[in-house]
Amino acid sequence: MIIQDVINALEELAPLSYAEDFDNVGLLVGEKKTKVSGILVTLDTLENVVDEAIEKNCNLIVSFHPIVFSGIKKINGKNYVERVVIKAIQHNIAIFAIHTALDNCFTGVNNKICDMLKLNNRKVLIHQKNTIKKLITFVPKNDAEKVREALFNEGAGSIGNYTNCSFNINGTGTFNGNENANPVIGRKGETHFEEEIQIGVTFLKHKEPNILKALQKSHPYEEIAYEITTLENQNQHIGIGMIGDLEEPIPALDFLKELKTIMKTDCVRYTNCSGKTIQKVAVLGGSGSFAIENAKNAGADVFVTADVKYHQFYQSENKMIIADIGHYETEQFTKNLLVEYLTKKFPNFAVVLSVCNTNPIKYL
Repeated sequence: MIIQDVINALEELAPLSYAEDFDNVGLLVGEKKTKVSGILVTLDTLENVVDEAIEKNCNLIVSFHPIVFSGIKKINGKNYVERVVIKAIQHNIAIFAIHTALDNCFTGVNNKICDMLKLNNRKVLIHQKNTIKKLITFVPKNDAEKVREALFNEGAGSIGNYTNCSFNINGTGTFNGNENANPVIGRKGETHFEEEIQIGVTFLKHKEPNILKALQKSHPYEEIAYEITTLENQNQHIGIGMIGDLEEPIPALDFLKELKTIMKTDCVRYTNCSGKTIQKVAVLGGSGSFAIENAKNAGADVFVTADVKYHQFYQSENKMIIADIGHYETEQFTKNLLVEYLTKKFPNFAVVLSVCNTNPIKYL
């Protein structure tokens, strides 16, 4: 197995095209064609994590956070980022980061928090925009079924719980090929009229390359007319944060105590909970203060996240409890998620959960 095989599997879980624009995901160090000896999964790639990979004969580190986040002009070991990159290269260890691609995945970071809290009726809190596209193409009537099936096989026409969805319009196409043309139908230099079907299908944006390959392969024409547009429709399964329900309402203080235990945190910073009960819970792993209004508007009784600043706690306006449990604490089970997923994908291969605690924050 090579690194590209692992990347392909991870992109099935969380396509990198859904990562946020500011992020730096993908293969950060190493070559895709390198044969894999073992995979070490971690939340952060630090020097001790690279040491662990060396010790356990893992030449690929799958990390949630990217060790290289912004541009590096020099690599001379003056800071922890450069030292990690140097050590990884010296020992032929590749580093792959998945970060916000997994944040925006329905079965990713926030779904794992929901698992821990046993939430039902889960929905995305903030839907990512521009994730659905539409292809329109024009096909000779006799070839329409072949082209439709090729597009369906690559995931086009899947809408919610339905597959093989398309819209078809009968019409007449015209074309006139010059002396360099090689028309499948008609003759050079003559305007040809052909019964055609206009086929329209929607698809998720990360599928576009494969769908266009399928179109090129299945369409009979030398020159294929098609158009692709981005739709405003919401994708119910792509976006950041989640909201769900507890099985039964629970007093707020009891919920916060359980939250502290379940999420293994030494500190929960929270707003006024006096007299409140909790049933609808919003979660967002990592720095989630930007979603306070979204959680409040969604009717959450509590918003579990991290890195909330002093004045941002006021945004609860006593309508919702904000519970800051720590950045590491909200994301710590992500590496377990990745290990479970990769182990199922590669059951006979060494996928190792890192034992390094990479939390830089300590509590007294």
